[in-house]
Amino acid sequence: MKLSTKGRYGITLMMDLALHQGEGPISLKSVAEREELSEHYLEQLIAPLRNAGLVRSIRGAYGGYVLSRTPQEITVGDIIRVLEGPITVVEDPNDELDYLWEEVRKAINGALDSFTLADVVERRKTGDDNFMFYI
Repeated sequence: MKLSTKGRYGITLMMDLALHQGEGPISLKSVAEREELSEHYLEQLIAPLRNAGLVRSIRGAYGGYVLSRTPQEITVGDIIRVLEGPITVVEDPNDELDYLWEEVRKAINGALDSFTLADVVERRKTGDDNFMFYI
């Protein structure tokens, strides 16, 4: 499985929202500045996250985005599946090896679902600069 920038930046976006939870709605501009990401790209990522019910948008002059659930209730797998689609290992499986690819797919999903957004935020807070390599 290869994780694209959609998945990596989506996790970073959600992590930033979790880090600033309780501060009111967070603008994508402020996320882009803090995380050194393109605001335009974040705009493309936020729509599917909102449609999936992971974030809520708040309108108005002081509007922005907030998490729809607590960071403990959102898994990295939730974010990845919304932005990257279902986890697949091979495009055209060989019937003789279907069982193997299914087990690999289950293992990847299990690993992604074992990390919550709260876990990722905690690793960042503790200064683990390599936290994204665990995902």
